[in-house]
Amino acid sequence: MAWTKAMPLERLARDGAAVAKVGGRQVAVFRAGADILACNNRCPHEGYPLREGTLDRDCVLTCNWHNWKFDLRTGANLLGGDALRVYPTRVEDGAVWVDITDPPAAERAARARANLRAAFDDHEYDRIARELSRLAKAGDDPVGAVADAAIWSHDRLEFGMTHALAAAACWLRVHDESSDPELRLACLVEAIGHMAWDGLREAEHPYPTASAPWDEPAFLAAIEAQDEAQAVARLRGALDAGLGFAGVERALSTAALAHYADFGHALIYVVHAGALIARLGERVALPVLLALVRSLVYASREDLIPEFRSYAPALAAWNGVPCPAPDVSGPGAFRGRPVPDTLAAIVAARATPAPALHRALFGAGAADLLQFDTRWENQTDGSIAQNVGWLDFTHVITFANAARLQCAKFPELWPAALLQVGCFLGRNAAFTDQRDHLAQWRVGDRAAFEAASVARIVDHGEDLYIRSAHLLKTFLAARDEVAAGLPPEIETVTLAAVNRFLNTPPKRKHVRRTVRQAAEFVALED
Repeated sequence: MAWTKAMPLERLARDGAAVAKVGGRQVAVFRAGADILACNNRCPHEGYPLREGTLDRDCVLTCNWHNWKFDLRTGANLLGGDALRVYPTRVEDGAVWVDITDPPAAERAARARANLRAAFDDHEYDRIARELSRLAKAGDDPVGAVADAAIWSHDRLEFGMTHALAAAACWLRVHDESSDPELRLACLVEAIGHMAWDGLREAEHPYPTASAPWDEPAFLAAIEAQDEAQAVARLRGALDAGLGFAGVERALSTAALAHYADFGHALIYVVHAGALIARLGERVALPVLLALVRSLVYASREDLIPEFRSYAPALAAWNGVPCPAPDVSGPGAFRGRPVPDTLAAIVAARATPAPALHRALFGAGAADLLQFDTRWENQTDGSIAQNVGWLDFTHVITFANAARLQCAKFPELWPAALLQVGCFLGRNAAFTDQRDHLAQWRVGDRAAFEAASVARIVDHGEDLYIRSAHLLKTFLAARDEVAAGLPPEIETVTLAAVNRFLNTPPKRKHVRRTVRQAAEFVALED
């Protein structure tokens, strides 16, 4: 122990409470009957000076700013969140002495991890940030807490993987690319906070525990039959056999592309699940893949609704009689057409090498994003089919990025992937305008734009995690496609489109539209 003289005892006897600066810290010292008690003067909530708090006869110290209460003898939090740091005291030679020696690093890290779980369970965003800071201060790698959060949350996801796990992989990318400690911490807080939010107050939704030998056709059949028990059993068998993510990646990608499913999330989630496992290690493989498989089982299948029923015939026609490849050098070849015509144009261009056809389709998606007519997002009197917003347009970017990555590994998936990009393009065609947005949003300095975009995304100011997740995923997907090599004209449009998306505030809540459509629906009920 390292004792430091804090103040004369007579000062405490006179005032009952006082503050001393000890080793650079503000220490609040209280007299409670015959006892002398000391604590950090800063409330762990928002730093309010506890010297100004109220101490009762039971040694409960109340911070009068937000009514947090602490047992001053132990530091335990009685109402609020974080515990309070308390210090040993002694009286000697007419003075109060305190010992502010920190506990061993391992002890501090263990306490921070335990406290982080409590903060996670209640989605205490600011406390999550503090506990991560304490982990880092104790010399522990706070990235490990992201793995903990994935494990804590995966069985709270009733319908499987959500944006939270996918975005965590993206936040870790930005974290790893930066040397700024504050930005790195922000990325971790966002990743963990999102997982905490998605599981908040949710009951456990256990996964089946049976295991069966890995059999790819049987796994795919189980997904098709929406049989979670069989799909999970095959997944467990694969992991038990040591196959890891790489051993099941083809099956997961195939299942994700078996239908135009879940508005593209299925394939996007496969990519981000693999990235998250690669970054955090095998201890998250089972929880992440269980969540992913559940989401594949319960994925909505948009190719079964009228708007996209032309998808299955187009896919069947892909292996028909070859025809000369049309000119697909520019994005205009696949824009402005309804879904059936867009898919027919892609089938007609199937002799074009898949990567070149993908670039043209991606360029069309970027051009549509640049020319999204935001009046549709703001209208209040349209039909439900016209409830269109930015995410309808950003998903073609994130899905096309995932398609390129997975089809490069499994080329047999190209036809389904390219046609599903076409589904997005055909859907969005009716909701663009002809205004020249390029002049306003053109990016001159790519490096400066990327740096500014990261700063904008990290300090996003959005109240919904799903919004910040889409800002991040769209930016990274577009950046990846630019880095992979796009024709100059498509690169220019892509950067301008993302610039516009990142800097155009969306309409976050549609009050009048919601009540109008609800009233119309109820009026037509039997």
